[in-house]
Amino acid sequence: MSEHLSVNSPRNRGSSFGQSTSPIRISSNSIGSNHLTPTTSTHSTSSATRQRRSSSIIQHLEPDSHETKIDQQLNPNLNANWVNFKGAWIVHFVIIVFVKVFFNFLTVLDDDWKWTLTNLTYNIGSYIMFHQVKGIPFEFNSGAYDNLTMWEQIDNGDQYTPTKKFLMMVPICLFLISTHYSHYNLNLFLLNGVSCLCVVIPKLAISHRLRVTLY
Repeated sequence: MSEHLSVNSPRNRGSSFGQSTSPIRISSNSIGSNHLTPTTSTHSTSSATRQRRSSSIIQHLEPDSHETKIDQQLNPNLNANWVNFKGAWIVHFVIIVFVKVFFNFLTVLDDDWKWTLTNLTYNIGSYIMFHQVKGIPFEFNSGAYDNLTMWEQIDNGDQYTPTKKFLMMVPICLFLISTHYSHYNLNLFLLNGVSCLCVVIPKLAISHRLRVTLY
């Protein structure tokens, strides 16, 4: 009976349970504070990271998630796979010949400028097609290719495949031909050289999934 009274006595209850509950309150507060502090710091860190990435000129896309890779493998990517079809390589030579024939009809131009304009026209079209436009015109992969250029989609992003080596050699050979027929004119050489670099550098492995934003 005495033990029961000592337990239920307000004095003893306040002293005994107060001592036993105070550590629990302290631990709960400490747990709560430790739980909130990392959340705030993590959020601020991620926000700062996103802000730096959005404001930086040069950005690098993160690797595709597992779900995105599954969506990419659901159906064949006709937007990029056609470059490996039979006769696809010949299309580039046909385009270059047609462009050169078109400029040959412009009698006001010298032969130097005809080859230079042929080179520039092919390089501009090649850059827009392979490195500027992102995504695919078909909606059957749940937007898995929305952030990738056509060059990054070719051969599933593998570097220096036979097709990519060919597509890299075409502007280089066209640059050499244009330089030869422009009689190594310095101004035309620089113009052809810059246009060649603008389509060759994005094809290198160091430029894979790299984005340069000027605005």
